Amino acid sequence: MASSSVFSSALLIIFLLFTSLLLCNAFPAAPHRRHVRFATHNYRDALTKSILFYEGQRSGKLPSNQRINWRRDSGLSDGSAMHVDLVGGYYDAGDNVKFGFPMAFTTTMLSWSVVEFGGLMKGELQNAREAIRWATDYLLKATAQPDTIYVQVGDATKDHACWERPEDMDTPRSVFKIDRNNPGSEVAAETAAAFAAASLVFRRVDPTYAKLLLRRAIRVFEFADKYRGSYSNCLRRVVCPYYCSVSGYQDELLWGAAWLHRATRNPTYLRYIQVNGQTLGADETDNTFGWDNKHAGARILLSKAFLVQKVPSLHDYKGHADNYICSLIPGAPFSSAQYTPGGLLFKMNDSNSQYVTSTSFLLLTYAKYLSSAHKVVNCAGSVVTPSRLRVIAKKQVDYLLGDNPLKMSFMVGYGPRYPQRIHHRGSSLPSISAHPAKIQCKSGFSVMKSPSPNPNILVGAVVGGADQRDSFPDQRSDYEQSEPATYINAPLVGALAYLAHSFGQL
Repeated sequence: MASSSVFSSALLIIFLLFTSLLLCNAFPAAPHRRHVRFATHNYRDALTKSILFYEGQRSGKLPSNQRINWRRDSGLSDGSAMHVDLVGGYYDAGDNVKFGFPMAFTTTMLSWSVVEFGGLMKGELQNAREAIRWATDYLLKATAQPDTIYVQVGDATKDHACWERPEDMDTPRSVFKIDRNNPGSEVAAETAAAFAAASLVFRRVDPTYAKLLLRRAIRVFEFADKYRGSYSNCLRRVVCPYYCSVSGYQDELLWGAAWLHRATRNPTYLRYIQVNGQTLGADETDNTFGWDNKHAGARILLSKAFLVQKVPSLHDYKGHADNYICSLIPGAPFSSAQYTPGGLLFKMNDSNSQYVTSTSFLLLTYAKYLSSAHKVVNCAGSVVTPSRLRVIAKKQVDYLLGDNPLKMSFMVGYGPRYPQRIHHRGSSLPSISAHPAKIQCKSGFSVMKSPSPNPNILVGAVVGGADQRDSFPDQRSDYEQSEPATYINAPLVGALAYLAHSFGQL
């Protein structure tokens, strides 16, 4: 009897183990939960902070729910020099000028982040929408007059001669515009792209506003295309060397048409892309994606129409997108990207982080498109899967968040160690509440040159970052490495939303 009982017990154990294995295979762990233990960062926290940063860059009358409370109202008479209302919008970086070109690109990329990954953002989605609307409300004012766009508020040269809080600024709030006689196709087409992309963000939650944005996108794009020319020509003394367009305006026309095609599904824009794509440089091999050059972004965006929406005439854009991806893959036959010893994608000394965040976003977005179509990238016989693209993107984001030789986060307020002396006037000078008296134009330079940490934490600001040797001096005077910018954060918002969701943090 005893041996029979032992035998029965052994059979029961084997049966239970076999059943357990069957159940594990039948019900695998949810993909976004499976790798939680390998998450190296709190991506949800970083996402929250990356959006919060925009509240520190606001110009105009601040709302009652303003969370970065060391800021106050500023620029309340902007536009009055030209008898127009240009109050609102964003300061682009650490100065007090409103540059329309990078502001429009920032808006496009914030919108694209929400279009692709907004469904993963949970509680941060509304904050992201508000960040976008702060920009689009301003851009609507700047484009209120037909065939005219107000592209800058503030004299950059005179502004940069001062180190003062936006609440104190007394430099000229000069207003500059483009029109039929002084065209600026790159700014106009980028603004059209911003409106079209943002219309997709608000389509379900505020259809009236979305329709307004789309109508304006169509009108502004027509202006950009009909009156062709670079704003760097007619406004050279104003916009150069700050936001000179080196790549020309052709890439923005292609980019703007791509966004209008996505937002409207109007065959007019598809025909425009088909007819003008090559002359607008669709096949160019410049693999830099940022506020000036949109070619790589346009390739990825248009590849979706082929991969997911099955538009056969856009087949070439899959090839263009693949070429861009292959240029980034370390060890691939046509790889041209440079990486620091610590693994950071390195494009240039000045604000390199913007290329890190924009590239990471494009890698994750293209991985999404490829996965939907069950496709891969072929780099001269070397197969690159969507998973590989996600790994590369994650490594870049992780570097920015602290996985680097310095063990320093390049996002202010994230992690135990981050930049303390960022090149930012409002952050570095005492706040209005701490120092109600006006700080004069030149007086602030004593603070700018001081080694003391900034008194006001610009939470979520991502600075220019490490150099090609992975070093970072954390000096306020070093604007190339220590200055944050709205267009650095914008694509990072989407990347962080994806990573936070993937690791079960959202």
